[in-house]
Amino acid sequence: MTRTSLNLNDHTLRTGSSVDTEDSVPAHFDGIDTTTPGEAELQDRLALRRVNGLSTELHDITEVEYRSLRLERVVLIGVWTSGTQEDADNSLFELKQLAETAGAVVLAGLTQRRSKPDPATYIGSGKAAELRDIVEATGADTVICDGELTPGQLRQLEEAVKVKVIDRTALILDIFAQHARSREGKAQVELAQLTYLLPRLRGWGEALSRQTGTSGGGNGGVGLRGPGETKLETDRRRIHRRMAKLRRELAHMAVAREVKRDRRRSRKVPAVAIAGYTNAGKSSLLNRITGAGVLVEDALFATLDPTVRRARTPDGRLFTLSDTVGFVRHLPHQLVEAFRSTLEEVTEADLILHVVDGSHPDPEQQIASVRQVFAEIDATDIPELIVINKIDAADETQLRQLRTKYPGMVEVSARTGEGIGELLQAIAEALPESEHEVTVLLPYERGDLVSRIHQEGRILSEEHTASGTVLHAWVSPELAGQLDRYATVAS
Repeated sequence: MTRTSLNLNDHTLRTGSSVDTEDSVPAHFDGIDTTTPGEAELQDRLALRRVNGLSTELHDITEVEYRSLRLERVVLIGVWTSGTQEDADNSLFELKQLAETAGAVVLAGLTQRRSKPDPATYIGSGKAAELRDIVEATGADTVICDGELTPGQLRQLEEAVKVKVIDRTALILDIFAQHARSREGKAQVELAQLTYLLPRLRGWGEALSRQTGTSGGGNGGVGLRGPGETKLETDRRRIHRRMAKLRRELAHMAVAREVKRDRRRSRKVPAVAIAGYTNAGKSSLLNRITGAGVLVEDALFATLDPTVRRARTPDGRLFTLSDTVGFVRHLPHQLVEAFRSTLEEVTEADLILHVVDGSHPDPEQQIASVRQVFAEIDATDIPELIVINKIDAADETQLRQLRTKYPGMVEVSARTGEGIGELLQAIAEALPESEHEVTVLLPYERGDLVSRIHQEGRILSEEHTASGTVLHAWVSPELAGQLDRYATVAS
């Protein structure tokens, strides 16, 4: 069988040919063009379109050897149903980033324009045959679809292309599984994976079946005749049992998280949550403000476990700053449900810092995707401060457009520190005012109260006298009640 060579720089794969090669039959024969302009336009609209720049290039020979041993070789395929071609390309480029984060070499990326995905094979039987030829020509061993496939689409597309097929949801779940570190994070990811897997369980033929029919028709031999439980039913029962156990464990962990949150509330410390698109620089921003030392990596979903640190505004007000898991377009619903206890850091916050990657080609689409997740977790009523990060690498024209659309936004660079002072000032102005102004004379034996005022309040002035420490400060209502007996008149 002759192996067809594939030009990876071809822009479009035309309908009716498996792969564009020099031996392909042209649209005209004997000098007579048999294709009408309408047919040509229709063919062009319905063709699988190759997206340039979607191949992983390797330069270091050690990296080549490492990847050739470990990483899968994948072809990306997306169906473009609405929006512009640029939107479709951006979505596929994001899928490329996801695939490389999961550990794969991207060989090619293709998009197809359709009014809606094909209910049988996602891209249609004809395009599935073309995709199979591309897979053979490139030597790929996996196809990744830019969307969530139904169990039937997954099975039939695999049968057509003869290699493993996964969808965007399975890819994101795989990345989460690789990055989960804490006990809670691992349990959340496993629950999301089992929720995704349950409707997609497949039987593997009669070899693993425990149901062989009646005693007269059964062929399983002595002890195996009669009705029984199939392997598929056994797997489902085990998954349901495991999911119930994981939900109980997560409920206990949620109680512990709520206890910590109640402790912060009792001290009346305002809570600020950092949220935003994955790889927007949220952890870098947390490190820049608080020196938290959180893992920072140029990869999608590098942070899964929330981190909470204390910080102060320029006028001395204490607040907590929490880093949360990043969002992405078409974030799987299973993940939103499984990570609900973690996402409560956002829903319980007094202010959300919505961090946006200013260097991304389409930051407005990222903002829309994140706000969609906010709606899913009932966080739309919480005050939101748009923070455009990576301004040192952003396009000035794009920044001007963002300033026009989001006039209250703050521009920062977590890498260089530019704009951090303005951000802290904006946080101070946005946080709720729930403090009392007090002037107290504290005896030196009440150093515990002096320490609490320093930790939880805002010191306006401090003076050490013969009778004790005179403090003029803003404190929480609860602490103000304990300081009433020491109140004095300000000079």
